Amino acid sequence: MCIMEHKEIGYGLLERVDSPEDIKKFSMDDLRRLCDEIRRYMIECCSVNPGHLGSSLGAVELIVGLHYVYDAPEDKIVFDVGHQAYAHKIITGRREAFRKNRMKDGISGFPKRSESVYDAFGAGHSSTSVSAALGFAEAAKLQGLPHKAVALIGDGSLTGGLAFEGLNNAGAAKSDLLVILNDNNISIDRNIGAIHEYLLDITTDPRYNKAKKHVWDRLGEGRFRKWLQRFVVNAKSSLVRHSGGDLFEAMGFRYFGPVDGNDIEQVVKTLAKLKDIGGPILLHALTTKGKGYAPAEANQTVWHAPGIFDPETGERISSGGGVSRYQDVFGAVLVDLAKMNPKVVGVTPAMASGCGMNMLAKEMPERFYDVGIEEEHAVTFSAGLAAGGLKPFCNIYSSFSQRAFDQIMHDVALQELPVVLCLDRAGIVGEDGPTHHGCYDMAIYRTIPGAVIAAPKDEIELKDMMYSAMKAQAGPYIIRYPRGNGEGRDWRSHEFAEIAAGKGEMLLDGEGVAVIAAGPSANRAVEAALMVRDERGTNPAIYNIRYIKPLDLDLLDGICGRFAEIITVEDGSEIGGLHGAVSEYVSERYPGVKVTPIAIGDSYLSQGTQEELREECGLSTGALKAVFAGKCEKSLKKV
Repeated sequence: MCIMEHKEIGYGLLERVDSPEDIKKFSMDDLRRLCDEIRRYMIECCSVNPGHLGSSLGAVELIVGLHYVYDAPEDKIVFDVGHQAYAHKIITGRREAFRKNRMKDGISGFPKRSESVYDAFGAGHSSTSVSAALGFAEAAKLQGLPHKAVALIGDGSLTGGLAFEGLNNAGAAKSDLLVILNDNNISIDRNIGAIHEYLLDITTDPRYNKAKKHVWDRLGEGRFRKWLQRFVVNAKSSLVRHSGGDLFEAMGFRYFGPVDGNDIEQVVKTLAKLKDIGGPILLHALTTKGKGYAPAEANQTVWHAPGIFDPETGERISSGGGVSRYQDVFGAVLVDLAKMNPKVVGVTPAMASGCGMNMLAKEMPERFYDVGIEEEHAVTFSAGLAAGGLKPFCNIYSSFSQRAFDQIMHDVALQELPVVLCLDRAGIVGEDGPTHHGCYDMAIYRTIPGAVIAAPKDEIELKDMMYSAMKAQAGPYIIRYPRGNGEGRDWRSHEFAEIAAGKGEMLLDGEGVAVIAAGPSANRAVEAALMVRDERGTNPAIYNIRYIKPLDLDLLDGICGRFAEIITVEDGSEIGGLHGAVSEYVSERYPGVKVTPIAIGDSYLSQGTQEELREECGLSTGALKAVFAGKCEKSLKKV
């Protein structure tokens, strides 16, 4: 049975939309039909080409309304994070291109300035929209341009400190800026925290909702501004402030709402009324994440990014093959460590299910902390927990951790606090593209004095490195591991074993050339070396470095004593990472030894599958095989 809300066949209206100008000709009934068609189109496309579906389903009316009332690209519409922007892409000339959304050589899954003039500002991480839109507003004012600036921000993104810095500045500057708070009560996992509770108070207070209905019944009448000002003074003072609603007004914003963000008529009428009101304005819109698709509404966390699914039944199609994902290994091991050590606690910035920490939340909720989308706070909070005698495991996606560099440096490392930083999604992430690839953590954090940077090659090493980190007396102790499935190792029956920081291992002995690899790249290096051995009779030696910092200097000295050429292999930046560490050491002490990198070059890597991007970077098994064969043969000829 079909469980989609709307069963009409075809996209009669959507096929007529090649730019936002086209929708300005539509009637209100047309706009309703268009929103339905956009939803069905997103579901159809995302069922076979996975993406961030739930947020975009909920934001359709807000986006259609914005493009109906405002005049993009002259007016600037800035999205926060970009998960909610699919409807925007579809109606701004990328309808057919959306079928290759997030694919290699296709369009990005996020707003991207180089992709379209309608993408005013790139957004792969959260909480940036208010500051960027404020910049557009001030730029227009200083140049005497009539252009408007709008920030569309989700309630989950609003918890980020940067969002409040932008709000504070905009309110003080009295800039002409519209901030639309897309309040769907959830980001990826269920929202928490004081700001969320504040918004919930506003939207559920019966007296305020009674007054709100009265307001929106009156919006269509004349003398709107004068009447609304009188209402703000009389009604909002006693009702909204009763539930804490003066927060935005205290920051200098005029607060309007809540409105039904999934009612296109209400959205259009409201935006049209607010468009010409000067100064900073915040419109509070209530939406449903996954709107219009029953499975997505029923399980909003799973349908944030559901993978491949049957659009008719909502059945999700697994491609895991029974192999544990690294995030699941982390989650299960953290629970085991917490049972072993009462001081172990878990901290995550709103990624509990994504990183596997939902397992700890279920078994030991009192030792689990979801701080919201606040990477900087997550790290300093963890530092406080450590200073207070606990052993925090703070899990942050690698690319998101870049936001917290100062906190890692100043609050953890400088004070030598035993915080374990687990960087999920390290290396090549895949379809989310350059905003999400975790390519830079090794290079960035290698500069921090006293830091330990571990790169497990498989599930068993991840388990042991987490155990070793628990025993460490100082920090930061950084463990980086990739997105997706592990190597299929039997990590569950493996007994914990400590791996000393700065100790690598030889995986395959050989001659001609030495290969030093970091993380799961070591497994592909072994596979490639065995293929070369079988086909060519040459035999590169493979080493698993395990720790980028501190390096195993004894291992390096031994390698340099045997080999004239070293190849470093890593799913990180060629500049500053494993190659940087090895080449710095070797060039100072063994000037006759050549160090060749196989890594990610000095440019941003696009989106695509992990395997496609590894092939592009020379990190696939086949690409490594070709390099090893050539290097070994040249080396043996010299001998």
